[in-house]
Amino acid sequence: MPSGGTHDRITLWGLPLVSGVTFFHTQSGNLTLIVAGAYLFSGLMFGPDLDLYSRQYQRWGYLRWIWRPYQKALRHRSIFSHGFLLGTTLRVVYLGIWLAFMGIFVLGVVHLIWGVELSWQQLITASRRSLLQNSTEWLYLLLGLELGAMTHSISDWSSSAYKRRQQNRAKMKKRKRSSTQVKRRK
Repeated sequence: MPSGGTHDRITLWGLPLVSGVTFFHTQSGNLTLIVAGAYLFSGLMFGPDLDLYSRQYQRWGYLRWIWRPYQKALRHRSIFSHGFLLGTTLRVVYLGIWLAFMGIFVLGVVHLIWGVELSWQQLITASRRSLLQNSTEWLYLLLGLELGAMTHSISDWSSSAYKRRQQNRAKMKKRKRSSTQVKRRK
């Protein structure tokens, strides 16, 4: 499995390709920036290794405690952390729940200090409006998050497959040598 530094380099080296393909496909600087930013965020801070004490986890600084329940609930490299679409979706939902709790707290403080009132209906209406009016941007944001996570997972899987192949070759050579030695003794 690649180290955290290797994952970071893969993410950074992949950024021009992701940006170039996105711009070629969309012809939009704004959408390219959204995908590139989400790709970097996912590759460097929001990727599958948040289920470990990893570089991604450490980069959350004072907020890394929010990922402790996530780490306790998930086994490393499970389909729920490293799985295609499922891992990213679970992290987005998990972070969304934390942001909702923090938002409720902030709204309570704002209400107490400045007397500003926001109802749940207003918040839900504004959220729906944002999702509908900016659906393309939200889709490209999710695409960027998934690309960053998949870069990570694919490098893990390919590295593990390569190591297994090397180990199998070494075992085969060892068996071949031992069988040749047995034949010579006879």
